[in-house]
Amino acid sequence: MPDWSYHPLKKILFSKIEAKKGRQFIHYSMSTIASLPGGKHVIEFLGHNATSSLLHKQLNNTNFKSPIGLSGMLDPELTGTKAFQELGFGYIEIGPIVFRAPTTQIAPQWQQNQIAFSTSSEKVTLNRALQVVVANKFHVPLFARLDEGLCAVDLQRCMEHLSPFVDGFFLYSKQLELLRYEVGVPIYQILSANQVHSSIQLAKSISGVVIDAPFLNSGDRLIEQGDGLYLLQEAVQLMKKQFSNLPIITNGAINAPSDALILNKAGADLMMLTEGFVNTGPGLPKRIHERLLVDKMPSHSTSQWHWSFIFGLAIFIGGFIALYFALTTVILQYDEKFIGLTSSQLILINPKIIAFMAHDRMSLAGTMISAGILYMTLAYFGLRRQLHWANVTFHSAAIIGFLGISLFIGYGYFDWLHGLFWLALLPIYIMSWRERKNLKASPQSWHDTNDLAWKRAVYGQLLFVILGFSLLIGGLVISIIGITTVFVTTDISFLCMDSATLQAISNRLIPVIAHDRAGFGSALVSVGILVLCLSLWGFRAGERWLWFTFAFGALPAFLAGIGTHFAIGYTSFIHLVPLYFLCVLYVVGLVLSYSHLTRQKV
Repeated sequence: MPDWSYHPLKKILFSKIEAKKGRQFIHYSMSTIASLPGGKHVIEFLGHNATSSLLHKQLNNTNFKSPIGLSGMLDPELTGTKAFQELGFGYIEIGPIVFRAPTTQIAPQWQQNQIAFSTSSEKVTLNRALQVVVANKFHVPLFARLDEGLCAVDLQRCMEHLSPFVDGFFLYSKQLELLRYEVGVPIYQILSANQVHSSIQLAKSISGVVIDAPFLNSGDRLIEQGDGLYLLQEAVQLMKKQFSNLPIITNGAINAPSDALILNKAGADLMMLTEGFVNTGPGLPKRIHERLLVDKMPSHSTSQWHWSFIFGLAIFIGGFIALYFALTTVILQYDEKFIGLTSSQLILINPKIIAFMAHDRMSLAGTMISAGILYMTLAYFGLRRQLHWANVTFHSAAIIGFLGISLFIGYGYFDWLHGLFWLALLPIYIMSWRERKNLKASPQSWHDTNDLAWKRAVYGQLLFVILGFSLLIGGLVISIIGITTVFVTTDISFLCMDSATLQAISNRLIPVIAHDRAGFGSALVSVGILVLCLSLWGFRAGERWLWFTFAFGALPAFLAGIGTHFAIGYTSFIHLVPLYFLCVLYVVGLVLSYSHLTRQKV
């Protein structure tokens, strides 16, 4: 569940129901998706959460792909653990773990936009923890936090049963005094930020420390302390000063990427998210990764992008050529030869036939011009910067576009001009494909706050995601119609002729119209993929090019799509409703995302 879907749901639904019910809804939803065949790929597609190798690290012989982990406080029932490992987390904490289920377990509540945990908070039993870790194949490290109230016997049982499945135990100071044996798994001593001072004593057998953010006791509830980040920062600095080689894991007090950066610079090796993950959204780990990369990796550029730019330029020029023909002759000589009738003869029979064909060809021209703009800007601002997501976006759309040529003959007509155009594009695309080999860079972003512009842009991103998905589905529908029924009800009403009548005029007329529709549909699919992936993976502060790409790249398609309908008098409201809907998404999305995408680095 990316931020662009999480925040609207959080505002509409989660803020109006109990905290536990909202948690269960999210966890079960994500876990269900992750359990389906291909579900993990869907989550990766929506979030593109893979981390850069520059963020990988090793502690106590355990490899971490990210320094950001998830606290067990957010998933005490372990209902979402399987899905959380797909959201970019480098490790997951489970617990507090008890040997037997306690008689009283009270779920958290919302109090003034904060999570208030009960002093009798939820815990997970050893049996439940074993059930989850045995049933699921985790590809991220697991840490087990054992409940502070365990007696020596239960502590030993829990560690014996869990040690084959976890990469470390989090134990409280008094529990370390109860240990009488080696478990073969790293042990980390739990401390509160308030407990770290200049004369602190640590157990000799530990492999690291976990420093929890401080909580305030409000009656029977615990609320994270307002200045917890700064207390945690001081505790980390002091611990690092006294025990420079000891790994430090922090727990809590991170609500924005800037908070993680503070703790990272203070000396924290790993950091766990708690309440901030709920308030800020599931995209927080990814945003932290992008902020950390700014200090670890300078932006790189490559010269291997020119053929990709030329590919987009060729489609852009091809769109204008198609526009010229759509505005002048509409159908060419080889079209007339195939149909067996000239355009003049068709006009005499029914002038709306030529107008209808012009509207399809005009729409195709506008879509090609928009696609060319999207390809060119993606090549210059994405591929030139070696961004992996831009590489996937560019070539996914291009390959689908090439496959679309098979639809041109779906109704028995092959357009030689289209065929020659794609044939001319093929060697250019082959050269573009060869440029893709080293485009593996991860995105980075200097923006690290949860300000108003970012919050608005989340909703703008949602609208552009819907826009891209709608274009993709619309293109598929038009393509299918083009190679099956060819016409919809409003088309027949505009033409004042049904398929049988058109077939009687010339049995080759419908194949030509079908080829236009299928070609337009396949082009729209490619544009839908471009818009969708740009929306999913490209939204970052300061990416001015993306805003202007949306603003100017979509105009040719919208102007051609709407303008040609009014030009020929095909103004059926039902027929144009999808276009009006897309225009609203486009305009409102631009307004909401403007401040965030066009902002300057301060």
